Amino acid sequence: MLKERRMVAEQIAEALFEAEAAIDAAISKTAQLTGVMPALRSQAGASALIGQDAVEHASQAIMALAEARRAIVETHKELSVAKDQIGLGAVMTSTGGDKPPATAAQLGGRQLRAVAQTRVA
Repeated sequence: MLKERRMVAEQIAEALFEAEAAIDAAISKTAQLTGVMPALRSQAGASALIGQDAVEHASQAIMALAEARRAIVETHKELSVAKDQIGLGAVMTSTGGDKPPATAAQLGGRQLRAVAQTRVA
């Protein structure tokens, strides 16, 4: 029975991680689109009025995707609770489970560093 629960948990985790990645990719691509439209409009010498509705709609799409991301993060939290409820709390799934911090390779070779705390007088 434990083996079956673990298999189900791994399948759900894989689907969850794919959904999270898809939402993140959609946010990134939509943000790129939103950013490039004003720049290319300006480069073309067109009026600021040109494409304004498109920029606004793309911005609304980003907000909707941010809401979707919040919902999938909450789904992730609830699935972690469910994992504990079925007795798999100490089990890490092969698809990552509760993921450890990202490695430099996952960050595109970039290293994260602490930012010095500044005091405001």
